Amino acid sequence: MTPTLTAADGHTLASYLAEPAGEAIGSLVIIQEIFGVNHHIRSVCDAYAKIGFRALAPALFDRIKPGIELGYSGADVKTGRDVRGQVPLEGAMADVAAAVAHLRPGRVGVVGYCWGGTLAWLAAARLGVDVAIGYYGGQIAAFGAEAPKCPTMLHFGEKDTAIPMADVNLIRAKHPMLPVHVYPAGHGFNCNERDQYEPGSAKLAWNRTDAFLRQVFQA
Repeated sequence: MTPTLTAADGHTLASYLAEPAGEAIGSLVIIQEIFGVNHHIRSVCDAYAKIGFRALAPALFDRIKPGIELGYSGADVKTGRDVRGQVPLEGAMADVAAAVAHLRPGRVGVVGYCWGGTLAWLAAARLGVDVAIGYYGGQIAAFGAEAPKCPTMLHFGEKDTAIPMADVNLIRAKHPMLPVHVYPAGHGFNCNERDQYEPGSAKLAWNRTDAFLRQVFQA
C-alpha cells in the first residue's frame, strides 16, 4: 500500500505500508537512508510485516522531488547526500510525525537507518513515540544532549569510517543506561544491497531489535 501522508505544515508525501498477515504486534515507522524509499527500504518494511508489525516508510525526499529512489553506487551516494542536504530538519521531523500520526491510535515505534538513524533518535526525544531503534545514525552524537523519552536501542559498526568510535563512546558516556551495540562491520552493514553488508552483524542486530520491540509492545 502507498498511503499519502499530510504533515502539520500542509506538505503531502508518499509512503510505503506493509501489513502483517494477522493482528499486528505494533506499528513501526521505518525511516529511510539517504537513498529514498527504495527497493531496500520497502524490503525492510516487508520483513517487519512478516514478523507481525505494521511498517510504514514515509518518503522524506518528497519535499525536494517526489519519487526519488537511488541505488548504492558512488554517484547515487553523492546524489543522496545532495538531496538530503536540501531537506530541512524541521520538515523531515514533520514528515516522520505525520507517519506516526497515520499509525495511531495504538503504540508506535520508529526504526531508522543512516540518516534515518539520527531522525529516529530525534523522534525518541521529540515526538512521543513508544520505542526507537537507530542504525548507524551519523548525527546522533551531535544531538546527544537530547535524551530519548522512550526505550531506545542503537547499532553501530566499529569499522564505520563515517562515524568514529569517539562519537559512539560519547553517546555511551552521556546515556550510560542506553543499549548501544557495536559490530565488526562498516557503515550500512544491515543493507544487503550495499558493499558494506555484513550478514552476521545484520542478523544479530535484527534479532536484538526484534526482541527489544517485542519487549516494549508486548509488555
